[in-house]
Amino acid sequence: MGPVSTAAATWPDGVEPEPPRYADESAEEIEDTAAAPTPDTTRLPADRFLDRTASWLHFNSRVLELAADPDVPLLERVRFVAIFSRNLDEFFMVRVAALRGRVAAGVTTPGPTGATPRERLDRVSAIAHDLVAAQTRLVIDELLPGLADADLAVVRWGDLAKDERRQLGTVFTEHIHPVLTPLAVDPAHPFPYISGLSLNLAVVVADENGSEHFARVKVPPLLPRLLPAGPAGTRMVLLEDVIAAHLDQVFPGLTVVETSAFRVTRNEDLEVDADAEDLLHALERELSRRRFGAPVRLEVADDMSDRVLDLLVRELGIIADEVYRSAAPLDLSALWALSETEARPDLRSPAFVPQTHPALRGPDGGTGDVFATLRNGDVLLHHPYDSFTTSVQAFIEQAAADPAVLALKLTLYRTSGESAVVDALVDAARAGKQVLVVVEIKARFDEQANIRWARKLEQAGCHVVYGLVGLKTHCKLALVVRTEPDGRLRRYVHVGTGNYNPKTARVYEDLGLLTADLAVGVDVADLFNHLSGYTRHRDYDTLLVAPDTLRPGLMSFISREARRAAKGKRSGISVKVNSLVDEAVIDALYDASQAGVPIDLMVRGMCALRPGVPGLSETIRVRSVLGRFLEHSRLYRFGSGADADVLIGSADLMDRNLDRRVEALVRVSDPEGRSQLAALLKLAWGEDVDHWWLGPDGTWQRTPRRPGLVDLQQGLIGRRRRPVEA
Repeated sequence: MGPVSTAAATWPDGVEPEPPRYADESAEEIEDTAAAPTPDTTRLPADRFLDRTASWLHFNSRVLELAADPDVPLLERVRFVAIFSRNLDEFFMVRVAALRGRVAAGVTTPGPTGATPRERLDRVSAIAHDLVAAQTRLVIDELLPGLADADLAVVRWGDLAKDERRQLGTVFTEHIHPVLTPLAVDPAHPFPYISGLSLNLAVVVADENGSEHFARVKVPPLLPRLLPAGPAGTRMVLLEDVIAAHLDQVFPGLTVVETSAFRVTRNEDLEVDADAEDLLHALERELSRRRFGAPVRLEVADDMSDRVLDLLVRELGIIADEVYRSAAPLDLSALWALSETEARPDLRSPAFVPQTHPALRGPDGGTGDVFATLRNGDVLLHHPYDSFTTSVQAFIEQAAADPAVLALKLTLYRTSGESAVVDALVDAARAGKQVLVVVEIKARFDEQANIRWARKLEQAGCHVVYGLVGLKTHCKLALVVRTEPDGRLRRYVHVGTGNYNPKTARVYEDLGLLTADLAVGVDVADLFNHLSGYTRHRDYDTLLVAPDTLRPGLMSFISREARRAAKGKRSGISVKVNSLVDEAVIDALYDASQAGVPIDLMVRGMCALRPGVPGLSETIRVRSVLGRFLEHSRLYRFGSGADADVLIGSADLMDRNLDRRVEALVRVSDPEGRSQLAALLKLAWGEDVDHWWLGPDGTWQRTPRRPGLVDLQQGLIGRRRRPVEA
């Protein structure tokens, strides 16, 4: 996307004035943005909501459809299988665990869909079993044979030649055996603790008297799961197969009677006391307890005997519907490493290198002076098509190195293992700049990493805070305060939809706004002061901020469009989010639809709204786009034509985002920026774009295969060198 052309505001006489209000609105428009009325739910059908948990599984089913698509390159299909497996792990650790907790607590009250927790759990379990069976068939019948045909075979021990077995025997003796710890079960050795998501071998051994004993061998997680069995990158064997073939060395003097793989998934959601005196230490204590969460799933190889399975079920406290048998290898997320192989680039999507945004290119081809660019106008970024490294990361690095910069503030939710962004913050602090970092140490499954980053930043002299008690800080904000050559201070801001993570920025689709706009700078500065101090600032001109103004602001926009439609005026709502499950927002959208507002909803994951229901949601369309990049941006457009209100930011339409997190949406004020984002939405809703659509009954259907069907992301790659035109 090209730069937004509005010139940056200036501060007269070195004094920071109050930010301007949106004074160009007519009296009627000001009335239309009044507080939205609460939707009358008594006249809405009781079955108007889809089950959000089942909807998440339907999303993962769409991922599996991509893995099954013969038009997708083979190694990309393998990658989608790995993504499906990782997604399913998190689904059980969090969503199934929560449902099981409600069932165990005796909750029988029906939820928004009218189903009790027990009924929802039974339905989710049935869908999950069907999906795992489909994944198993796909891997065994298509992907593994396809890999073998491509000389990238994943073979079992029985398929290896003698010289390959001999070579792997040496590998076992020298590199694997020394790190194995077999644990026996007998009166002196209680059943061992099985850590969540660890891969294990259940082993039955017999002594010289014929007495049989059970033992567990953990497959070392730090060793490669796929070991080369032949020439590099052509034949691989599973680590657990190599261990199983050499158990006579692990149990000398005993006879190995039976061996089979198993894996346990545990409840790994966290509950940290909001009243804890030291949030960091309270979280560390909770993390140490997480590993002992209750089991919610047991995966076993299909060759496991009933007696061994009965033992595991009894000792782990698992029930029948929590057991998943599979003829495919367990933990197929291990196939991610195979999908990354450089041996066969012809089996992957064509390489794509993000480009420097045209407005940020320097004369030498690298990144120019970001601050000089922003003084001339805003820059609207679309990652990964626009390089994160040469835009957002360069913005932070230049701020850290610039002697004119006085302060740098940033929210940190997730970042990569080696983060240039964190390094730049450290450099800035060591250079004497005021550096504030709001680290969200409760970011799910990144807690340990964020604790490490927080301590590194503190040791470097950064001011580190953990946000507001009881709320996760999920907004994506960066603020730079700089002394200009004329002595005036100026604020430069980045507001994004994605994390400050250079690694995921290459595969996540996100939007971002770089700006020196006065009003945005004042609002973001006030929000940072709210996060780091004790202010209760709620009056923002360019931002909608959760949990204070975001929900009422969005409801007001929806209500305004409904009133416009009811008066026969042009109206429209177009939204792009990851999830849409908030019931109040859905009811407001139903009201707007009944008033005649055309509503287009692009939802990547969970959606609890029923579109196209006569008399309820006839004007609502729901579409989902999946591809090589993870669609992650959040974009809101209310109205039609050039005067539409357009916002981007961190918030999805979930009750947690609207009520229990600090989120921020920024209003894109420049007409060119609004036009570019409107064009992006129009492109995504093209009739020839490959997508899934949601039906009134909650089922998702993919666009029928036909000539001329366009992959949206590939199309954007092709358009990258020229702006998207309305």
